[in-house]
Amino acid sequence: MIVSASPWWMVMPALGAAVGYAALAAWARRAAGRGLDMLLWATLALHALALATGFAVPPVRFGFAPTLSVTAWLVLAVYAVETRLYPQMGVRWPLALLGAPAVLLALLFPGTVVPALPSPWLPLHWSLGFASYGLLGAAVAHGWMMQRTEASIRAGGVQPTALPLLALERLTFRFVAAAFALLTLTLLAGWVFAEQLGTAARWITHKTVFTVLSWVVLAVLLWGRWRWGWRGRLAVRMLYAAGALLLLGYVGSHFVLEVILRRGAV
Repeated sequence: MIVSASPWWMVMPALGAAVGYAALAAWARRAAGRGLDMLLWATLALHALALATGFAVPPVRFGFAPTLSVTAWLVLAVYAVETRLYPQMGVRWPLALLGAPAVLLALLFPGTVVPALPSPWLPLHWSLGFASYGLLGAAVAHGWMMQRTEASIRAGGVQPTALPLLALERLTFRFVAAAFALLTLTLLAGWVFAEQLGTAARWITHKTVFTVLSWVVLAVLLWGRWRWGWRGRLAVRMLYAAGALLLLGYVGSHFVLEVILRRGAV
């Protein structure tokens, strides 16, 4: 119903991106090369166009599915740039496969209408939140690749990526540190501008609690990495826990509000 009510020029980029991600997932399993890279960039462009029409064309909507879509785009865009710097990483089909449902979910659940911005600081708060989600998502994806590589080495099999394990580990923790920094700024912006954002009276919410818990887990992980050299399974499990908590913080709470309770909230 939502898809049919939307104009074709808003629906077509999203459908094109979903098809592109599905094609990438199927193609990346069998081959690699310039054609695969071109398809990846074309799909990312369609996905970006779908996001732009969703956020820029009135009425502006916001919710859990658009947040997931932006996060998926950021993770895949980071990975696309990274494969240019480290061609041996290749395109991972599970990552591409995540893009299609994220785009389609944003079509089916475009979020609730934001009638007027309660504060000019709200776009900054959103942008910081999106960036922290994207970078933590990239860190989780790299942690997953690191875990697979380590398991393959232990089993004496073929490594899933030609990038050395230590280099992959360094990349993972760089993303963790960047995500932690942006999540810190997101929380600070939400606290400093709480009154202007209209959230001062409801600062302690499920969203805030889960986000702060995610921040604490990342802080402990980075401290343990710096102080005791934490790595391997412990580090990856803590990274997964931080990602799950952050996902529950906004996406989980808004999924309940929008889909189960059928209420809207920014």
